[in-house]
Amino acid sequence: MLPWKRVLRPLAALILAAAAVTVPTATSAQAAETAAPSRGWNDYRCKPSAAHPRPVVLVHGTFGNSVDNWLGLAPYLEHRGYCVFSLDYGQLPGVPFFHGLGPIEKSAEQLDAFVDKVLAATGADEVDIVGHSQGGMMPRYYLKFLGGADEVNALVGLAPNNHGTTLLGLAKLLPYFPGAEDLLSTATPALAQQITGSDFLTKLNAGGDTVPGVSYTVLVTRYDEVLTPYRNQFLSGPDVRNVLLQDLCPLDLSEHAAIALFDRIAFHEVANALDPAHAKRTTCASVFS
Repeated sequence: MLPWKRVLRPLAALILAAAAVTVPTATSAQAAETAAPSRGWNDYRCKPSAAHPRPVVLVHGTFGNSVDNWLGLAPYLEHRGYCVFSLDYGQLPGVPFFHGLGPIEKSAEQLDAFVDKVLAATGADEVDIVGHSQGGMMPRYYLKFLGGADEVNALVGLAPNNHGTTLLGLAKLLPYFPGAEDLLSTATPALAQQITGSDFLTKLNAGGDTVPGVSYTVLVTRYDEVLTPYRNQFLSGPDVRNVLLQDLCPLDLSEHAAIALFDRIAFHEVANALDPAHAKRTTCASVFS
Protein backbone atom coordinates (compact mmCIF):
# COMPACT_ATOMS: atom_id res chain seq x y z
CA MET A 1 0.00 0.00 0.00
CA LEU A 2 1.36 3.44 -0.87
CA PRO A 3 2.37 5.53 2.19
CA TRP A 4 -0.04 8.38 1.43
CA LYS A 5 -2.94 5.95 1.38
CA ARG A 6 -2.06 4.88 4.90
CA VAL A 7 -2.48 8.45 6.19
CA LEU A 8 -5.51 9.31 4.05
CA ARG A 9 -7.51 6.33 5.25
CA PRO A 10 -7.40 7.29 8.95
CA LEU A 11 -7.94 10.90 7.96
CA ALA A 12 -11.03 9.97 5.98
CA ALA A 13 -12.19 7.74 8.83
CA LEU A 14 -11.98 10.65 11.24
CA ILE A 15 -13.94 12.94 8.94
CA LEU A 16 -16.58 10.33 8.20
CA ALA A 17 -16.94 9.55 11.89
CA ALA A 18 -17.78 13.20 12.49
CA ALA A 19 -20.19 13.06 9.58
CA ALA A 20 -21.94 10.03 11.02
CA VAL A 21 -22.68 12.03 14.15
CA THR A 22 -23.75 15.08 12.21
CA VAL A 23 -25.95 13.45 9.58
CA PRO A 24 -28.80 11.04 10.45
CA THR A 25 -30.24 8.58 7.97
CA ALA A 26 -31.39 9.44 4.47
CA THR A 27 -34.87 8.24 5.41
CA SER A 28 -35.12 10.83 8.16
CA ALA A 29 -33.90 13.49 5.74
CA GLN A 30 -36.58 12.63 3.20
CA ALA A 31 -39.33 12.51 5.82
CA ALA A 32 -38.31 15.83 7.35
CA GLU A 33 -38.06 17.48 3.94
CA THR A 34 -41.66 16.51 3.26
CA ALA A 35 -42.85 17.73 6.65
CA ALA A 36 -40.82 20.94 6.76
CA PRO A 37 -43.16 23.28 4.81
CA SER A 38 -46.12 22.48 7.09
CA ARG A 39 -44.07 23.87 10.01
CA GLY A 40 -43.19 27.02 8.12
CA TRP A 41 -39.67 25.78 7.37
CA ASN A 42 -38.83 26.33 3.69
CA ASP A 43 -42.36 27.61 3.15
CA TYR A 44 -42.05 30.26 0.46
CA ARG A 45 -45.49 31.56 1.36
CA CYS A 46 -44.11 32.76 4.72
CA LYS A 47 -44.09 36.53 5.15
CA PRO A 48 -41.84 38.05 7.84
CA SER A 49 -43.65 39.73 10.72
CA ALA A 50 -43.02 43.19 12.14
CA ALA A 51 -41.42 41.52 15.16
CA HIS A 52 -39.07 39.42 12.97
CA PRO A 53 -38.77 41.30 9.66
CA ARG A 54 -35.85 39.30 8.26
CA PRO A 55 -36.02 35.70 7.03
CA VAL A 56 -33.43 33.35 8.51
CA VAL A 57 -31.29 31.32 6.11
CA LEU A 58 -29.70 28.19 7.62
CA VAL A 59 -26.43 26.98 6.05
CA HIS A 60 -25.39 23.40 6.85
CA GLY A 61 -21.86 22.17 7.48
CA THR A 62 -19.49 19.84 5.62
CA PHE A 63 -21.12 16.45 4.98
CA GLY A 64 -24.45 17.99 6.05
CA ASN A 65 -27.64 18.79 4.19
CA SER A 66 -30.51 21.26 4.34
CA VAL A 67 -32.71 19.00 6.47
CA ASP A 68 -30.76 16.83 8.87
CA ASN A 69 -28.48 19.62 10.05
CA TRP A 70 -31.47 21.67 11.20
CA LEU A 71 -33.98 19.23 12.69
CA GLY A 72 -33.57 20.99 16.04
CA LEU A 73 -32.88 24.65 15.27
CA ALA A 74 -35.29 25.19 12.36
CA PRO A 75 -38.44 24.28 14.37
CA TYR A 76 -37.03 26.21 17.35
CA LEU A 77 -36.85 29.40 15.30
CA GLU A 78 -40.06 28.79 13.37
CA HIS A 79 -41.92 28.33 16.68
CA ARG A 80 -40.66 31.79 17.66
CA GLY A 81 -42.18 33.39 14.59
CA TYR A 82 -39.34 33.44 12.08
CA CYS A 83 -39.57 32.60 8.40
CA VAL A 84 -36.89 29.92 8.15
CA PHE A 85 -35.19 28.61 5.01
CA SER A 86 -32.34 26.19 4.38
CA LEU A 87 -30.39 25.21 1.27
CA ASP A 88 -28.18 22.42 0.00
CA TYR A 89 -24.82 23.48 -1.40
CA GLY A 90 -21.45 22.07 -2.39
CA GLN A 91 -22.89 18.88 -3.94
CA LEU A 92 -20.58 16.42 -5.66
CA PRO A 93 -21.80 14.31 -8.61
CA GLY A 94 -23.07 10.93 -7.48
CA VAL A 95 -22.92 11.80 -3.76
CA PRO A 96 -26.45 12.13 -2.31
CA PHE A 97 -27.30 13.64 1.09
CA PHE A 98 -23.68 14.44 2.03
CA HIS A 99 -23.03 17.97 0.78
CA GLY A 100 -20.68 20.88 1.43
CA LEU A 101 -17.81 19.09 -0.33
CA GLY A 102 -17.40 21.14 -3.51
CA PRO A 103 -15.24 24.25 -3.96
CA ILE A 104 -16.26 26.81 -1.35
CA GLU A 105 -16.24 29.68 -3.86
CA LYS A 106 -18.92 27.86 -5.88
CA SER A 107 -20.87 27.12 -2.72
CA ALA A 108 -20.89 30.84 -1.92
CA GLU A 109 -22.39 31.48 -5.35
CA GLN A 110 -25.13 28.97 -4.55
CA LEU A 111 -25.82 30.81 -1.29
CA ASP A 112 -25.97 34.12 -3.16
CA ALA A 113 -28.61 32.75 -5.55
CA PHE A 114 -30.58 31.19 -2.68
CA VAL A 115 -30.67 34.45 -0.71
CA ASP A 116 -31.95 36.25 -3.81
CA LYS A 117 -34.71 33.64 -4.08
CA VAL A 118 -35.69 34.06 -0.42
CA LEU A 119 -35.73 37.85 -0.65
CA ALA A 120 -37.87 37.75 -3.78
CA ALA A 121 -40.36 35.36 -2.19
CA THR A 122 -40.66 37.11 1.16
CA GLY A 123 -40.36 40.73 0.05
CA ALA A 124 -37.73 41.36 2.73
CA ASP A 125 -34.78 43.71 2.21
CA GLU A 126 -32.25 41.57 4.09
CA VAL A 127 -31.81 38.14 5.60
CA ASP A 128 -30.01 36.85 8.67
CA ILE A 129 -27.75 33.83 8.18
CA VAL A 130 -27.09 31.07 10.71
CA GLY A 131 -24.48 28.53 9.70
CA HIS A 132 -22.78 25.50 11.21
CA SER A 133 -19.09 24.64 10.73
CA GLN A 134 -18.25 25.35 7.06
CA GLY A 135 -21.72 26.89 6.86
CA GLY A 136 -20.71 29.51 9.40
CA MET A 137 -17.57 30.42 7.45
CA MET A 138 -18.57 30.04 3.77
CA PRO A 139 -21.08 32.95 3.94
CA ARG A 140 -18.16 35.25 4.75
CA TYR A 141 -16.91 34.71 1.18
CA TYR A 142 -20.35 35.71 -0.09
CA LEU A 143 -20.31 38.79 2.15
CA LYS A 144 -16.80 39.83 1.20
CA PHE A 145 -16.54 39.02 -2.51
CA LEU A 146 -20.06 38.56 -3.91
CA GLY A 147 -21.88 41.63 -2.60
CA GLY A 148 -23.63 39.79 0.20
CA ALA A 149 -23.12 42.62 2.70
CA ASP A 150 -25.95 44.49 0.96
CA GLU A 151 -28.35 41.59 1.54
CA VAL A 152 -27.37 40.33 5.01
CA ASN A 153 -27.94 41.94 8.39
CA ALA A 154 -26.29 39.35 10.64
CA LEU A 155 -24.17 36.22 10.42
CA VAL A 156 -24.34 33.76 13.30
CA GLY A 157 -21.75 30.98 13.25
CA LEU A 158 -22.16 27.76 15.22
CA ALA A 159 -18.65 26.28 15.53
CA PRO A 160 -17.61 28.05 12.30
CA ASN A 161 -14.34 27.11 10.61
CA ASN A 162 -13.15 30.70 10.30
CA HIS A 163 -9.39 30.21 10.46
CA GLY A 164 -8.96 26.57 9.61
CA THR A 165 -8.42 23.33 11.47
CA THR A 166 -5.53 20.95 12.01
CA LEU A 167 -7.98 18.01 12.16
CA LEU A 168 -6.52 17.05 15.53
CA GLY A 169 -3.03 17.43 14.06
CA LEU A 170 -3.51 14.97 11.19
CA ALA A 171 -3.45 17.75 8.60
CA LYS A 172 0.13 18.51 9.60
CA LEU A 173 1.17 15.08 8.30
CA LEU A 174 -0.07 15.64 4.74
CA PRO A 175 3.10 17.38 3.43
CA TYR A 176 5.11 14.27 4.31
CA PHE A 177 3.13 12.10 1.89
CA PRO A 178 3.63 13.11 -1.76
CA GLY A 179 0.34 13.43 -3.62
CA ALA A 180 -1.87 13.27 -0.52
CA GLU A 181 -2.80 16.96 -0.55
CA ASP A 182 -3.52 16.88 -4.30
CA LEU A 183 -5.77 13.84 -3.88
CA LEU A 184 -7.67 15.47 -1.04
CA SER A 185 -8.11 18.68 -3.06
CA THR A 186 -9.35 16.81 -6.13
CA ALA A 187 -11.76 14.45 -4.40
CA THR A 188 -13.22 16.85 -1.82
CA PRO A 189 -12.07 20.43 -2.47
CA ALA A 190 -13.89 21.95 0.51
CA LEU A 191 -12.00 19.73 2.94
CA ALA A 192 -8.62 20.85 1.63
CA GLN A 193 -9.73 24.48 1.66
CA GLN A 194 -10.59 24.28 5.37
CA ILE A 195 -7.17 23.19 6.58
CA THR A 196 -5.26 25.88 8.45
CA GLY A 197 -3.11 27.94 6.10
CA SER A 198 -4.94 27.00 2.89
CA ASP A 199 -4.91 29.45 -0.02
CA PHE A 200 -8.66 29.84 0.33
CA LEU A 201 -8.56 30.83 4.00
CA THR A 202 -5.59 33.11 3.41
CA LYS A 203 -7.59 35.00 0.80
CA LEU A 204 -10.77 35.03 2.90
CA ASN A 205 -9.09 36.50 5.97
CA ALA A 206 -6.73 38.91 4.22
CA GLY A 207 -7.51 42.50 5.14
CA GLY A 208 -9.70 41.60 8.11
CA ASP A 209 -12.29 39.05 9.15
CA THR A 210 -15.38 41.20 8.75
CA VAL A 211 -17.09 43.61 6.38
CA PRO A 212 -18.94 46.80 7.34
CA GLY A 213 -22.69 46.69 7.81
CA VAL A 214 -22.95 43.11 9.06
CA SER A 215 -23.05 41.99 12.70
CA TYR A 216 -21.24 38.77 13.59
CA THR A 217 -21.85 36.28 16.38
CA VAL A 218 -19.60 33.25 16.88
CA LEU A 219 -20.75 30.45 19.18
CA VAL A 220 -18.03 27.98 20.17
CA THR A 221 -17.67 24.96 22.44
CA ARG A 222 -14.38 24.11 24.13
CA TYR A 223 -15.16 20.43 23.46
CA ASP A 224 -15.00 20.80 19.67
CA GLU A 225 -13.05 17.79 18.39
CA VAL A 226 -13.22 18.65 14.69
CA LEU A 227 -12.18 22.31 14.49
CA THR A 228 -9.02 22.45 16.49
CA PRO A 229 -7.87 24.52 18.24
CA TYR A 230 -11.36 25.84 19.01
CA ARG A 231 -10.18 29.44 19.39
CA ASN A 232 -9.44 29.48 15.65
CA GLN A 233 -13.17 29.88 15.23
CA PHE A 234 -13.29 33.35 16.78
CA LEU A 235 -13.42 36.46 14.61
CA SER A 236 -11.71 39.82 15.03
CA GLY A 237 -13.19 43.13 13.98
CA PRO A 238 -15.97 45.59 14.72
CA ASP A 239 -19.48 44.39 15.54
CA VAL A 240 -18.24 40.92 16.52
CA ARG A 241 -19.42 38.93 19.53
CA ASN A 242 -17.41 35.79 20.29
CA VAL A 243 -19.11 33.44 22.77
CA LEU A 244 -17.70 30.37 24.49
CA LEU A 245 -20.80 28.42 25.51
CA GLN A 246 -19.15 27.08 28.67
CA ASP A 247 -18.84 30.69 29.91
CA LEU A 248 -22.65 30.82 29.85
CA CYS A 249 -23.25 27.30 31.15
CA PRO A 250 -20.30 25.30 32.52
CA LEU A 251 -22.44 22.16 32.26
CA ASP A 252 -22.73 22.43 28.48
CA LEU A 253 -20.80 19.43 27.11
CA SER A 254 -21.74 19.84 23.45
CA GLU A 255 -19.09 19.04 20.86
CA HIS A 256 -18.88 20.02 17.19
CA ALA A 257 -22.03 18.29 15.94
CA ALA A 258 -24.24 18.70 19.01
CA ILE A 259 -23.88 22.48 19.08
CA ALA A 260 -26.07 22.68 15.97
CA LEU A 261 -28.18 19.55 16.37
CA PHE A 262 -29.73 19.91 19.82
CA ASP A 263 -27.85 22.33 22.10
CA ARG A 264 -30.58 24.64 23.37
CA ILE A 265 -28.00 26.81 25.12
CA ALA A 266 -26.62 27.56 21.66
CA PHE A 267 -30.15 27.89 20.24
CA HIS A 268 -30.98 30.49 22.90
CA GLU A 269 -27.91 32.49 21.94
CA VAL A 270 -28.87 32.25 18.26
CA ALA A 271 -32.25 33.77 19.11
CA ASN A 272 -30.52 36.55 21.05
CA ALA A 273 -28.24 37.28 18.09
CA LEU A 274 -31.20 37.46 15.71
CA ASP A 275 -33.14 39.82 17.98
CA PRO A 276 -30.61 41.62 20.19
CA ALA A 277 -33.13 44.27 21.24
CA HIS A 278 -35.06 41.58 23.12
CA ALA A 279 -32.15 39.36 24.15
CA LYS A 280 -32.49 37.42 27.38
CA ARG A 281 -29.58 36.26 29.50
CA THR A 282 -28.44 32.76 28.59
CA THR A 283 -27.81 30.35 31.47
CA CYS A 284 -27.99 26.60 32.00
CA ALA A 285 -31.72 27.08 32.56
CA SER A 286 -32.07 28.24 28.97
CA VAL A 287 -32.39 24.59 27.94
CA PHE A 288 -36.00 24.92 29.12
CA SER A 289 -36.75 28.10 27.18
